[in-house]
Amino acid sequence: MQHFLDIHRTDPAELRAMIDAARRMKAARGGRPHGAPDDLQPLAGRMVALIFEKPSTRTRVSFDVGIRQMGGETMVLSGREMQLGHGETIADTARVLSRYVDAIMIRTFEEATLEEMAEFATVPVINGLTNRTHPCQIMADVMTYEEHRGPITGRKVVWSGDGNNVCASWLHAAGQFGFDFTFTGPPTLDPEAEWIAFARARGVRVAVERDPFRAVEDADLVVTDTWFSMHDPESARERRHNQLRPYQVNEALMARAKPDALFMHCLPAHRNDEVTSAVMDGPHSVVWDEAENRLHAQKAILRWCLGV
Repeated sequence: MQHFLDIHRTDPAELRAMIDAARRMKAARGGRPHGAPDDLQPLAGRMVALIFEKPSTRTRVSFDVGIRQMGGETMVLSGREMQLGHGETIADTARVLSRYVDAIMIRTFEEATLEEMAEFATVPVINGLTNRTHPCQIMADVMTYEEHRGPITGRKVVWSGDGNNVCASWLHAAGQFGFDFTFTGPPTLDPEAEWIAFARARGVRVAVERDPFRAVEDADLVVTDTWFSMHDPESARERRHNQLRPYQVNEALMARAKPDALFMHCLPAHRNDEVTSAVMDGPHSVVWDEAENRLHAQKAILRWCLGV
């Protein structure tokens, strides 16, 4: 049994094996509709619980479809249905679910909820997102970059905007996959110092550059995310909008990156806030491949966790 809790807590060789497996599984589908079953059914007879304290489109659909393609079944549970930590403890919930299902994917608010679930579950637990990190997304993103441009090792990735949970997992990936990372955004929204230190300790260059146009010079990949996280209160939104407006990814900004630079966004996007429609729909954008690859990357993560 292996949990998939965060990129920085998983061996780099295992991460590479998951990316390679995801690409093989995608290629083996031969362009068939994404709902079609795989030729191999490694999850036949397996049940996976998908727990959502936070709402979701891509995470819910990609995990559900991926498990079904591999012959497994899903049980989708909302936080309201379960009331995690309210009444019954998370530890007791983990113990009970482990008697019913073969794996648990949880998309939650607090990292402590994920940690407690993993500590007391006797089946694999997968981090579908917390307020602090989003590792499944970045596994799909690395896969997407390499599909288009080859190995990500040694490349320059630039994050523009809020140093949020997705940015945190990009920093983890920088350390594990060996690419340089530049953050550009206001100092009030810097990524956690712990994650910057992790990447630097792994020997990669991590820079913080307040000028977005200087930041993206020689960039191989430019990444952003919505300026408002799901857990942000309404009162903070106008202030964030004012802070982040200079870091919008637009055509002028992309023109300062390498001519063949890619653009990514984990979605959902607020068009013409953090990114313009011209960039989202333009020649640099690979956001739809990125969204699709959540399906394939998560299938590889599930198989790694279950050893199948």
